[in-house]
Amino acid sequence: MLVSSYNPEVLGDVLLVVTGADDFPQEQQQKDDIVQIINHQKNVIGYNFFNIAQQLQLTPANQGQVFLNAQQIQILNERLKNAGFHDKLTIDLTPKFVVGYVQEMKAHPNSDHLHICQVELDAGQVEQIVCGAPNVDQGQKVVVAKVGAMMPNGQIIFPGQLRKVASNGMLCSARELGLDNAPQQRGIMVLDSRYQVGDAINLQELNQNYK
Repeated sequence: MLVSSYNPEVLGDVLLVVTGADDFPQEQQQKDDIVQIINHQKNVIGYNFFNIAQQLQLTPANQGQVFLNAQQIQILNERLKNAGFHDKLTIDLTPKFVVGYVQEMKAHPNSDHLHICQVELDAGQVEQIVCGAPNVDQGQKVVVAKVGAMMPNGQIIFPGQLRKVASNGMLCSARELGLDNAPQQRGIMVLDSRYQVGDAINLQELNQNYK
């Protein structure tokens, strides 16, 4: 997993790279212009790269999530090595927003409103996702934010549990996807026959097609 973001107006020339779920307590170790973040289990969960814009050719237009290419990952790994860190970043180009199909849905044993869904994703992959939307139902095509997705509000999707049931992803509403004129009431976005299970979702194109 690798999610990176850049917000020079707020943080200055700092690239934030997330490689694991936010967890406390944390330790930080700085070498040169790099801060390594480690969780209580001694696993690396992220890095902050300072003074990085020139090397990666970042501009204020890159504000928000940054999708790093192979050359940029190589530059970051060289900086890690030169600073004395031994870990390496791995590029992740797999789409994080995809069309899913709700194969199965059942009530959550510890909730009166949550449902446990078995959702088919790309390449026949099936993930269990807990959803609390009132309109979710078996047989729907839906927008799935996979583990490693960054939502428009900056939230990152990690593997987790909802009331002691594993959930690996999120079924999204139009409002959560930041679509224009999205209804404010609760409910996931249900896709029509134009969309095929496993297809990557481009949020800008989805917004243009949204009525």
